[in-house]
Amino acid sequence: MGKKIFLTGAAGFIGFHVALALKNRGDEVVGLDNFNDYYSLHLKRQRASLLEAEGIEVIEGDINDPTLVDSIFKLHRFTDVCHLAAQAGVRYARSHPQAYLSSNIDGFLSLLQQLRSSPHVKLTYASSSSVYGLNTKTPFSESDPTDCPANLYAATKKANELMAFSYHHLYGIRMTGLRFFTVYGPWGRPDMAYFAFTKAILAKEPIHLFNRGEMERDFTYIDDIVRGTLAAIDYEGEYDLFNLGNHTPVALLDFVATLEKLLGQEARKVFEGESAGEVRCTYADITHAREKLGYTPRVDLEEGLTKFLDWYLKAAGSDSMISLATRL
Repeated sequence: MGKKIFLTGAAGFIGFHVALALKNRGDEVVGLDNFNDYYSLHLKRQRASLLEAEGIEVIEGDINDPTLVDSIFKLHRFTDVCHLAAQAGVRYARSHPQAYLSSNIDGFLSLLQQLRSSPHVKLTYASSSSVYGLNTKTPFSESDPTDCPANLYAATKKANELMAFSYHHLYGIRMTGLRFFTVYGPWGRPDMAYFAFTKAILAKEPIHLFNRGEMERDFTYIDDIVRGTLAAIDYEGEYDLFNLGNHTPVALLDFVATLEKLLGQEARKVFEGESAGEVRCTYADITHAREKLGYTPRVDLEEGLTKFLDWYLKAAGSDSMISLATRL
């Protein structure tokens, strides 16, 4: 018998893919999304439409509305919650800090309070590789210190982990946290570098490389993240944290070179100084996830970018998607 899962952030990038994967394996999914305008609402609506076409309900509403959340829980007997809703982005936090407190702190607290009344429901929630902050030891392991966040987004994700543990300790709610590492792929977020760079290169516009391009990221393809997330939902542990990354950091200039090769077009590079809040390197130690979840990433960067570009170019030229890429 399949699970019945309440999925927040269902119209988001990762939420969209997780919802489809859960549905495809036979689980019932009820989604929630507030459809905020941090990036293209058209993209979010397109994702939601595809989910609804697959029989996945996507409720429009805010996780901060306890009356709404309570009414959803009263209508459904959930076995699990997968909490992916959050205000994302590092630079945006410098100009809109309140959005991070409202969504990432207050929203998470609202959900934890709901689970106090449903302690049999397991919570799987999204944290982030950003919690490692100014840690200089690589690869990042779940046992490493995470008390020096480099930006407000990271601070809110660290707070989520602490809040989750306290509610697990006090109320016995089973919880699994996932530290995602630089997720990319089709239907992704337009504010992410791979997406913005693709759009700029095709338009013959410059791309801006901060820290003079001397950064590395553990780019992780969406299908690998989805497999790890589903394994975490099925995980029988009482409380745990897992890195979900590719375990292969890529230098930013090598990443750009791969994108140039696949597009058959050279980027106009503008080298900038350091960007406040950005870390130099992310690198996941996935030993724990491999041992407990059977997690093994399968998609390397070139294959993953090829799949993304196939989607992007079709979206840009598709009448049925109303030239999606031009709206992003």
